[in-house]
Amino acid sequence: MSARRAQVTRNTKETQISVEVNLDGSGACTLATGLPFLQHMLEQVARHGLIDLRIEAKGDLEIDAHHTVEDIGITLGQAVAKAVGDKAGIRRYGHAYVPLDEALSRVVVDFSGRPGLEYHADYPRARVGEFDIDLLAEFFQGFANHAMVTLHIDSLRGKNAHHVAETVFKAFGRALRMALEADPRMAGVVPSTKGSL
Repeated sequence: MSARRAQVTRNTKETQISVEVNLDGSGACTLATGLPFLQHMLEQVARHGLIDLRIEAKGDLEIDAHHTVEDIGITLGQAVAKAVGDKAGIRRYGHAYVPLDEALSRVVVDFSGRPGLEYHADYPRARVGEFDIDLLAEFFQGFANHAMVTLHIDSLRGKNAHHVAETVFKAFGRALRMALEADPRMAGVVPSTKGSL
């Protein structure tokens, strides 16, 4: 496979986002978003997905974090879609179960070209530090819509909101890694009976 890298910039009246990805990286991560908890979660995606990730984001955090979190998801999704290209030779499907102490989550992804999100995660509290935990659904919706993936996220159990979120993001990174891996038996072939995704 050729180098699978992309850079995408998104500028709106609410946010200015720049994302760079290398899908065949080592997990290197440079983040500046003004949202420490989200950065901690994105570090898990980079590390467990072996995706090099650089994100710079400025948003209207004086209102709340909604626009910034959603637009980071959108821009990351666009960058992944651009980097993966025509999807020839990839596994296409990826899945992972990840535990952290009492918490356990499962993520399944399909680089189908059909955006869809099934997000089933219950958090014991509404905030982790200053971060509104409801915004994680907005991040994943933005990602799924713009990476053009079908994404199923299930938190199977957990009593600590931080642990639940961390298992979701670690499993997301590992599922991406599996789906984006080169399948030696599919070299140069788009993994679909339609011939395109």
